[in-house]
Amino acid sequence: MKNLLDFLRERIRLVREAEETALDLLHNKGDDAGYRTGMRRKAELLANLAEDAAPLLEALNPERRPMVEHRLDMFSQSARRSLDIGSVFYMSALLYPDDHQPGQPNTLEVWLRDLERAG
Repeated sequence: MKNLLDFLRERIRLVREAEETALDLLHNKGDDAGYRTGMRRKAELLANLAEDAAPLLEALNPERRPMVEHRLDMFSQSARRSLDIGSVFYMSALLYPDDHQPGQPNTLEVWLRDLERAG
């Protein structure tokens, strides 16, 4: 489980970095193309989440593994849909529920905390 948790922490860091860079480009430099590129990077990281994590799931408890696989697939499927339709808005909204408030953790961060608590 430790390897999966470490992987998720790193992926969260990369997603956050892509988002922050994209937002900085949009708001501070007026760079719409840079923003789109950053949001695409975020979506690509999430679209590949399940596939990239797959080798780490072998070590999981067999009872827990299906839930983890399902959740990873859900994150990846949403991101793939955003890429398929090419919606930058959809890409930017990935990981954020409608009632999300700035400063709150995103859904991937919340799930990571749940996994950490469960051990």
